[in-house]
Amino acid sequence: MCDHCLKHGTAGKWYLNAKFYSDELAEELDLKEFLLEQYKTFEAMQVRKFGGFSAVGMGYKRQMPIIGRIVKHTAEKMLHSKKPSRNPFKAEGHIGQVVPLDDAIAILETCIPENSLIMKYCMCRYMHKGEKEACCINFGIMSEIIDKLPRFIPEPEDSKFRLTKEEAIEKFTEFNKKGYIGTIWYGAYPYINNLCACQTPMCAGFRPRTEFGIKSIFKAEYVVENNPNNCQGCKRCITMCQFGAIEFDDKTKRAVIDQSKCYGCGNCLLVCRFEALNLVTRKEIPALAGDY
Repeated sequence: MCDHCLKHGTAGKWYLNAKFYSDELAEELDLKEFLLEQYKTFEAMQVRKFGGFSAVGMGYKRQMPIIGRIVKHTAEKMLHSKKPSRNPFKAEGHIGQVVPLDDAIAILETCIPENSLIMKYCMCRYMHKGEKEACCINFGIMSEIIDKLPRFIPEPEDSKFRLTKEEAIEKFTEFNKKGYIGTIWYGAYPYINNLCACQTPMCAGFRPRTEFGIKSIFKAEYVVENNPNNCQGCKRCITMCQFGAIEFDDKTKRAVIDQSKCYGCGNCLLVCRFEALNLVTRKEIPALAGDY
């Protein structure tokens, strides 16, 4: 269990704390105009400079010993900031965590205010591939903000864009089965307003971590554990993993999991037909306890 969860969580998970989703919190933080301004120019986020550095050429900068450490420190300090966000052109206090399907359903069922769920285009996919796909579930004041930004609203105009909780659960389950990774986000801290379903390398939340080692997102509260006695060596789980955590052992003809690489999304469980995989809490694995 991470320190953040211990301090802010319910049942060890910060994202199951319903107060972080409340309209009262959004009003207290005065986030409506802040988020509206941020989303007006969202696509330019990845090329803006923060602390004198931009994401352009980040890979080269990260390879330089001293500058690389400065870049990483600056980025993580901004993303993990708990100070009130005042600059909509910075992703301050915007930190997230991987959530498997069951936890995402718990969020949708128990934490989110009624009548505020919407679907919108994933801007990460649009920035990366130029394609529009409505796979982000937003809620709270985001439903009011997106109303003012029609380019985020799925086309055609008569498509379903406002959701009931049951519809949101159905949609998120569909994304999960497609192999999209569930993530939950502050936007900005401590208000939670995004439940995303995306993939690497499109997701702008994952890329700083997977490509540059910047902790832009926490791994899940879980890791995958395998039961080699049930594994039939079909390799379906290997094709589903986006983090290179599962390999095939030619000697045993079984899948092998490197839990240090596992983000705990649980997507591999969806394609295993032999009940050879299951999720266990990260704290149960001594070597991984606290490794988020």
